[in-house]
Amino acid sequence: MGKIKNILKKIVPTWVFSIYHWKLSLLGALIYRFPSRQIKVVGVTGTKGKSSTVELASAILEEAGYKTALVSTVRFKIGNTSRPNKLKMTTPGRFTLQKLIREAVDAKCDYIVLEISSEATKQFRHKFISLNALLVTNLSPEHIESHGSFENYKKAKLKIARALERSSKPNKVLVTNGDDPALDDFRQINIPTKIATHLSDATPHTLLVDGLFFTYFGQKIQTKLVGEFNLYNILLAIAYAQSQNINIEKIKSAIEKFTGIPGRLEQITPADPTLARLQDFKVIVDYAHTADSLQKVYEIYKDHKIIAVLGGTGGGRDSDRRQIMGGLADKYASFVYITDEDPYDEDSQQIADQVASGVIHSPKEIEMDRRVAIRKAIARAETGSVVIITGKGTDPYIMRAGGAKEPWSDAEVAREELEKILRERSEQK
Repeated sequence: MGKIKNILKKIVPTWVFSIYHWKLSLLGALIYRFPSRQIKVVGVTGTKGKSSTVELASAILEEAGYKTALVSTVRFKIGNTSRPNKLKMTTPGRFTLQKLIREAVDAKCDYIVLEISSEATKQFRHKFISLNALLVTNLSPEHIESHGSFENYKKAKLKIARALERSSKPNKVLVTNGDDPALDDFRQINIPTKIATHLSDATPHTLLVDGLFFTYFGQKIQTKLVGEFNLYNILLAIAYAQSQNINIEKIKSAIEKFTGIPGRLEQITPADPTLARLQDFKVIVDYAHTADSLQKVYEIYKDHKIIAVLGGTGGGRDSDRRQIMGGLADKYASFVYITDEDPYDEDSQQIADQVASGVIHSPKEIEMDRRVAIRKAIARAETGSVVIITGKGTDPYIMRAGGAKEPWSDAEVAREELEKILRERSEQK
């Protein structure tokens, strides 16, 4: 199927595909009766932090008494009902997305928070969705092979901001990370209420390996989320909540209750409390699949002995980043396991070799069986060390040639192997 699509792209003019995708978007909106007109729609875009920001915004709105829905890379939630997103798509297809918005309307949700990707704009999946607000996390090079250049990637993101600009909704709000100069073009969009957040808004703040503390306009707030990048995500969600007249006490309560989301710096522990007491090291699963996000994860645990498990990038995309990611593992990790990730139609071994070429100083091993690589990494862990498994997060499949899907869960596999190893160590004592 992938080969057929590639052939069609070469022989069919781009404008033909554009018309096709635009008409599908219109048809989806027509079938579900333009549901976004009947609910407050909050879009979240950017390179990193989208899923976390979606969850944070939804959590604060719920704490304030609103009923919410959300659509993200991780899950689909309508009110109190949630199911995992197994589509391997950040933003679902036109019909699925419109159907989800209709479900939110029918469930009498007040808000729906949508994660919107640059890839979605290429297929007009963002069309015919009336936005009330847009939160923009950051912008750095990603999907370059798909878009052709960073400028094209930025233009794809800007289409979402312009959709907000054209929306007929009242009291529109644009919230951007004010410390990211790459978002300057977003701040030029003609929106009545534009808010730029800054890290200085959270001064003083303290970053710990198990959470962070910060002060927001005199209010001291503690969260289980870790890393400076998560503080940026929190600030975006806070700024939007305040634009909705939600008081700081409700915001503080929501953030302090929030425990994070699966696959984003997720700490893996045994289900058995007896085994959990034996675990004296950390196992972390994170979605980090770009050099920038990988570095930020490693930086959190830089004062610990890191054992890294990583692949490259998905087959057929951003191949030049693989050596860079291997180099980051080389810089921060005491041992590096390079393994399979999402090869698609590309040769898995070749991808692994490209990652391995960046690992010069740290000891390394290429282990193409991802389960075995995870097991070996956990078995190597000592007291105080950190096993960091990156690249998949909550992705439900390893993507193989021809679009074949191998069911997968980094968290489940890591937990299973962790429990086995802890039992073995217990028995040896």
